[in-house]
Amino acid sequence: MLKEFRAFIMKGNVLELATAVIIAGAFGAIVTSLTNDILMPPIGQLLGGVDFSELTIPLSDTVVDADGNVVEEGAAIRYGIFIQRIINFLIIAWVIFLILRYYNRLTVKPKPEAPKPDPGPSEKDILLQIRDELAKRNL
Repeated sequence: MLKEFRAFIMKGNVLELATAVIIAGAFGAIVTSLTNDILMPPIGQLLGGVDFSELTIPLSDTVVDADGNVVEEGAAIRYGIFIQRIINFLIIAWVIFLILRYYNRLTVKPKPEAPKPDPGPSEKDILLQIRDELAKRNL
């Protein structure tokens, strides 16, 4: 069983898939940083100093003790984080689109084969026609 597992893991497709997953994870972290650290702060400033990660619709109150420490975080709909993740998705989708578009331009597309000329009647068909013509003359 261990030998079968080793053979499975060493197949090219599995290694390529593992590499793609690792690279995608790293790329996701880069896009998240791009969105959170570079794109969202200026957008927030344009909208009046809004921090998207803090945009929420509170559903219940946060419980705070006498010293002002949060004892229990209140439930909230965090739509600002949702907006950031939509932007992350759009960036990833755009970059993948650009990569695939570039890849498709680089790949050599096979030239369509020219249509083959009509071979015409076969030798057998010609011989049958000759036979039929000769049979008509003998009548």
